[in-house]
Amino acid sequence: MSFSNEVKTELISAVTDKDKKFACLYGLIVFCNKITSDIICFQSENQEVADVFSELVSEIFRQSIEFTKDVTERKNGTSLYSFTINGSSQVSRITEFFKISPAKREIDLKNIDNNSLSNFIAGVFLGCGSITNPENGYHLEFVINSEQLCDDLTIILNSIGFPVKKAVRKNFYILYLKESENIEDLLTFMGAQSSTLEIINIKILKDVRNRANRVRNCDVANCNKISAASVSQTQDIKLIDSVMGLDSLPSTLREIAVARLEYPEYSLNDLGEILDPPIGRSGVNHRLKRLKQIACQIREEVE
Repeated sequence: MSFSNEVKTELISAVTDKDKKFACLYGLIVFCNKITSDIICFQSENQEVADVFSELVSEIFRQSIEFTKDVTERKNGTSLYSFTINGSSQVSRITEFFKISPAKREIDLKNIDNNSLSNFIAGVFLGCGSITNPENGYHLEFVINSEQLCDDLTIILNSIGFPVKKAVRKNFYILYLKESENIEDLLTFMGAQSSTLEIINIKILKDVRNRANRVRNCDVANCNKISAASVSQTQDIKLIDSVMGLDSLPSTLREIAVARLEYPEYSLNDLGEILDPPIGRSGVNHRLKRLKQIACQIREEVE
């Protein structure tokens, strides 16, 4: 099951009492695929959503509304579930009940009391919303077939703190959120708290993985740096040995030169610790710089 369908399953389970069911069904119907004076058509690729639509219609209208159900199998393996309510008398009963104008659909806030706004938005999301798998990114959107409904929903979402952005895609109006915190808050508001926690957990795991990658990359870079420096230092020491001999060097320089040749993989700190007496990183670095200066003088004299 996709993450988007997991969210919808959780939202459906949160629709319990009469007021919540009323608000949820209003969201499903007013944003449904088609409403005319004699037909209401609701479609979904999610069977649970399609079933909850028919169940809420039957419950709220006390089994008095008849509808047809069709399932279309698609070439990509998915199914499209369609519920159609036919007949002007049935349609008018529903549109009058919810104060919906088929000619110009818009949100009537009188249908939504303050305690049911979350369930209304949940109904809208069930009908035309989706969310990407948080493993792949953060994106929640509503795909709406009416500009008026899009504008109405924008006003509502903005008024309760969700700064949705708008786009147009293939004659549909898209409202979307990309910030993970806003998506988490909206899921929680709609009633999908478990899905919110799942996103937070995934974010934590991503952060841990990213930190581990940064540490590993840093370690690799440091190893490469140490290796390159060691190669250069070893070349300098071998040049000095071939021209002057290491015995000609002061004891402090001879000691670090021998240590570097014997332990080319050691860091400056490690080299300092094996000397007798041990010295710090800065002391090792100073001695190696002196060796480099001697090697540079030899090269200049050769040239």
